[in-house]
Amino acid sequence: MAMQFYASPEQIMRDRSELARKGIARGRSAVVLSYSGGVLFVAENLSSALHKVSEIYDRIGFAAVGRYNEFENLRRAGVRMADLNGLSYDRRDVTGRALANAFAQTLGAIFTEQSKPFEVEICVAEVGATADADELYRLTYDGSVNDEPGRMAMGGQAEAITGVLKSQHRADMSLGEAVRVAVQALSTVGGEGGAARTIAANQLEVAVLDRQRVGRTFRRITGAALTALLDGDAAAEGQAADAAGGPAEPVVPTTEGHKPTSSAGSADLEDRPAEGGER
Repeated sequence: MAMQFYASPEQIMRDRSELARKGIARGRSAVVLSYSGGVLFVAENLSSALHKVSEIYDRIGFAAVGRYNEFENLRRAGVRMADLNGLSYDRRDVTGRALANAFAQTLGAIFTEQSKPFEVEICVAEVGATADADELYRLTYDGSVNDEPGRMAMGGQAEAITGVLKSQHRADMSLGEAVRVAVQALSTVGGEGGAARTIAANQLEVAVLDRQRVGRTFRRITGAALTALLDGDAAAEGQAADAAGGPAEPVVPTTEGHKPTSSAGSADLEDRPAEGGER
């Protein structure tokens, strides 16, 4: 009779952690930070079809690094949960903290019960009325969740990128300043011999949660508007708002319930590959 292979629970957990960390480290990095106008997401992404940054709900955004098919499944589940709670109760009852807790429970169960953990790292961000009220939650492959202090980096050489963000990030930065700081932090790693590199606008995925909007606050910044922000054009922020269909004048958020006619779940109707993809 053949003897079954035995490994201690501690060794199994160490092996799963090592597998997940190596998978995440191979992926390109993403940065999330608060600025005066909201929450900014900047991810290095060579694909225009496979998004690392997406909308979850009215004032909640999602960013991830790692295996696309794994974090996309989590994102879709988060959208469904947020829509269900918003319809059952009130849209204001859907919070980033509740979604982060749900993601943490799912990741923790997969890590302990499945033979292979998810190779993902996630940020759930909720924009507040002020930069101090913004909430950024980091979720790792084992279900751990941490509340980040207004800035965070994921994937690749996240520690080095976080060091640059810590020295240069300010909560009162404008959109243009925040984009340039995020791109500068991303470009400090990955060059030959440890040198800085240049990241082109078409290699970036940039989006914001705009605190001046009511209802759905998520919008993407692409094309000429993004190039103008990277170049430091004085009119860049206005161009970015126009390109995303933003209002000409800021809208002051109110405490009244606002019910948009569409949902973040509409993004699920897009034709996207279900497996593999850009890390």
